[in-house]
Amino acid sequence: MRTAIACALSAIFLAAPAFAQTTPPTSPSEEEVDPYTISDANAGANPVAGRDLFVVFHGHEGIGRIVDDLVAQVQADPRLTEIFKASDFVRLRRTLKEQFCYILNGGCSYTGRDMVSVHADHGVTTAEFNALVEILQAAMTREGVAFSAQNKLLAKLAPMKRETVTR
Repeated sequence: MRTAIACALSAIFLAAPAFAQTTPPTSPSEEEVDPYTISDANAGANPVAGRDLFVVFHGHEGIGRIVDDLVAQVQADPRLTEIFKASDFVRLRRTLKEQFCYILNGGCSYTGRDMVSVHADHGVTTAEFNALVEILQAAMTREGVAFSAQNKLLAKLAPMKRETVTR
């Protein structure tokens, strides 16, 4: 009897529910971050209705190519060097893919931090924010995403400017 109770208590204490997860998933090449509560609400926007836009973005593979292109261009753009100099680009790629997939209703969950926490120490200006949007638009165009579809994603991302531009 005592063994059964001990096993039951161990199972309860060792099994943390997914909604209360505070240790973010990381790949071995990601830098550690302070614990935080994982929530899709951290993505900064609710998903679009339906899956049509996800399909227009060429699904998970298309989102992956867009984000990889975006991050590569950001790393090479002198307008953004300062705000991204201390970034963990492995984590950035992973969480941007999750964020875009979540917002495009691709069946993903967002495991990154909230937008205020992510950008608090970056000191992003309006000019830098606009440069990032410009680079994202170019990456979506190279992926063959129609301008009207690009605008639907950008409309979801635009309100985040209030949380990311800090100077």
